[in-house]
Amino acid sequence: MQRLKIGITCYPSLGGSGVVATELGKLLAEKGHEVHFITHSIPFRLGTFQKNIYYHEVEVNDYYVFRYPPYDLALATKMAHVAKMQNLDLFHVHYAVPHAVCAYLAKQMLGNDIKVVTTLHGTDITVLGHDESLKDLIRLGINESDAVTAVSEDLIRETRRALDITRDIDLTYNFIDKRVYYPRDVADWRGDFAAPHEKILMHISNFRPVKRVGDVVDIFARVNREVPSRLLLVGEGPDLPKIQAKISEMGLEDRVRFLGKQDEIAQVISLADLLLLPSEKESFGLVALEAMACGVPTIGSQAGGMPELIMHGKTGFLAPIGDTAAMAEYAVRLLSDGKMAEEFRRACLERACEGFSRDRITNQYEDIYYRVLGRKVLGLDTIRR
Repeated sequence: MQRLKIGITCYPSLGGSGVVATELGKLLAEKGHEVHFITHSIPFRLGTFQKNIYYHEVEVNDYYVFRYPPYDLALATKMAHVAKMQNLDLFHVHYAVPHAVCAYLAKQMLGNDIKVVTTLHGTDITVLGHDESLKDLIRLGINESDAVTAVSEDLIRETRRALDITRDIDLTYNFIDKRVYYPRDVADWRGDFAAPHEKILMHISNFRPVKRVGDVVDIFARVNREVPSRLLLVGEGPDLPKIQAKISEMGLEDRVRFLGKQDEIAQVISLADLLLLPSEKESFGLVALEAMACGVPTIGSQAGGMPELIMHGKTGFLAPIGDTAAMAEYAVRLLSDGKMAEEFRRACLERACEGFSRDRITNQYEDIYYRVLGRKVLGLDTIRR
């Protein structure tokens, strides 16, 4: 294997893109590559010191003439500095704006042939890509990258439609590490959340409008009328007060628990019998994959990349966005049939491990790196669209 020096830039706080970027960096380091994270804070999934991983903090100049601290310029400058100091082979940036644009600026500053790989995760296309004031900038970041990847077929289609992109885009699904995500033994503390005869439904998100957490509550209310259940809500965000008020209005306070942000997601998900993910937009649905790897099926919406992940009628059920009645009906059917639930559980574990394994996806990224560098491809063939 040819050892590479890779600079990774991502949003380091909570969010699927930061999780994927950080976990990918850790796996690449395990394989012997040298990984340099260039971000404004340490990625929350990075943890303690690890071999072959380095962190470079982006510090923003708060010069008084700037109305707002120029983070993008500081990031581009830091990326160029690290690339020159560490002799990086390439940047792998997550999100087109600002990170791909910053990589482009860094490359111009360096004046050399450092390569740029950009991964599209969703909102940089599905939200920002529809902002007329940003379209040209996003298009520049994508077209000036040496390779572009996206986490679902649906996101590739949306990128082409929204931005008139014609270049090749590699399909690289998100992945799970089965050393971390597997069914945990939670028997000792499941009783803290539900009685033995009760089922546990769970929702995990950043509580933004696009996640339709109000639909989660509506689905649960319908299910609870037929199957004694509890709802665990994991995460925080702008819609949290609204959801708390709705639960109170519906008289469900004694059936719902708010767990806040949690780091040990596999441990928490293993408590659930079912994950609810009725999002309006979901470019991939990383939390559904994490649940799948823990043997927990998902009831979700036919949104974005979800149909590519969830096998309807085998690893979960999908319904049109906003159809809470159908989602609740599916949930009741699954929770009421022990044989079906066990079949779904086994199918979830099989699909997660075989279709979205860390080795498979990491090899795809390595192949992309070697390809843009003009070196021999050592892993699996990549999927280009």
